[in-house]
Amino acid sequence: MHPAFSVIFLTTLIGAGQGLFLALFTAESYAAFGLLPPQDGRHYALGSAVALAFLLAGLVASFFHLGRPERAWRAAAQWRTSWLSREVIVLPAFMGAVFLYGAAHFTGFNPLLATLPSALPLRLTFFLGVLATLLAFALFVCTGMIYACLRFLQEWHTPLTVINYTLLGGASGFILATALAAQRAPQAAALLGAWAMILTALAFAGRVASLWRNARLRPKSSLRTAIGVKHPRIVQKAQGAMGGSFNTREFFHGRTAAFLRQVKWLFLLLAFVLPLGLLAAGAAGAAFVVQYLGLLAERWFFFAEANHPQNLYYQAVS
Repeated sequence: MHPAFSVIFLTTLIGAGQGLFLALFTAESYAAFGLLPPQDGRHYALGSAVALAFLLAGLVASFFHLGRPERAWRAAAQWRTSWLSREVIVLPAFMGAVFLYGAAHFTGFNPLLATLPSALPLRLTFFLGVLATLLAFALFVCTGMIYACLRFLQEWHTPLTVINYTLLGGASGFILATALAAQRAPQAAALLGAWAMILTALAFAGRVASLWRNARLRPKSSLRTAIGVKHPRIVQKAQGAMGGSFNTREFFHGRTAAFLRQVKWLFLLLAFVLPLGLLAAGAAGAAFVVQYLGLLAERWFFFAEANHPQNLYYQAVS
């Protein structure tokens, strides 16, 4: 497939925003159970603002993928059958929940709403955090299922697609949260850094598993089935036109196999190996920058690796 940079930025930016919020609420939950010192509400408000900035940047990037941006609202109309429509609905809902969560911490309006039998108080931000957490995971599922539901693209049609979207977003968000905590909440930095390393290692395992699986796929169609000819030896000399077409532009990346291998090794290094080393060295800020660059390469490879069946017919370009 031809990678669209608008979608590459959309998925990586909102993934980091989702992961950052999950890290914030994780730290607040640990503090509620006495496993971390309580943090100032301004820390959670700042983290929520940064998460919203990433989510908003991803939303803006998505508009560059639309032929008619003024009709973007129609994307939500098919929510019963379309994972894209569900993503369009869940993303603003998640942004709204994150905004309310951050606003409650910023203003200090955090009334007690319930108390557990263990006398643990449950305040407004807890319920907002649970709501936003559910929406964050729903958004990961919607985004991943946009690609995993496509049966004719074997490289995407696997549960690993959803798993990897979740783990990669979580890893980048927790690394960013570690960098923020190092400046404003050092008591939580070690815990978040440990989770960031765990998620990065799990994401590495998940991505390697998908690479191993995809390398062993065998096409379900052939050139014979594509054109309906059963002759044992078929050679395509041209695509049937003097130049390119929509099919050759939108469904094939035009890069060589050697280039794809270079990108694969590049994103494995930048998205996983180097960030783990930088986290171990205490350089969370640098780890986030390096990993985000690696995630851009990883997402480009994710789209380029998918081999659309129509490429069986358009194998040669005059």
